[in-house]
Amino acid sequence: MRIILSIVLLCLFLADVCHAQYQDSEITTFVLVRHAEKIDNSSDPDLSTQGYERADQLARMFDEMKIDAVYSTDRIRTKETIRKLAESNSLDIRMYDVQTPGATASQWIEEHRGDIVFISGHSNTTPAFANALLGKPHFDGSFDESDYGNLLIITISGAGTSRLLHLRY
Repeated sequence: MRIILSIVLLCLFLADVCHAQYQDSEITTFVLVRHAEKIDNSSDPDLSTQGYERADQLARMFDEMKIDAVYSTDRIRTKETIRKLAESNSLDIRMYDVQTPGATASQWIEEHRGDIVFISGHSNTTPAFANALLGKPHFDGSFDESDYGNLLIITISGAGTSRLLHLRY
């Protein structure tokens, strides 16, 4: 039931975004996720079987949407989480530095005006990048280490107004 509700909310939000983009071609959409479940706690682990299933679900959820850019940290788990999504849009996964959320978010906003951008990060970096894209503090600290289901959709209008839809998948 929770998945169905999330999908309905996502569809309503995306319909609103599409309508807004029709009216304002400068709407930029950022979709942020934490990497899917990892196989172990080593320094650069691959995804677990459950993690690959979550990554497949993510790719299916956005299968009909044209993604313009895909970003990931330089870790196996973050890249594998969005690999299928990037491949289905014929995109290379671009790396970003987690140390500079403010500067990186500003660069993304400038570079990707009117685009849909997907970003794969970590429990301790995704909230900071969401705050930077929103232009205000919304998230305090990190996501729970055991929580892999956050899906953040941030839209920024040409006038700089930002909106957040926080879903679970």
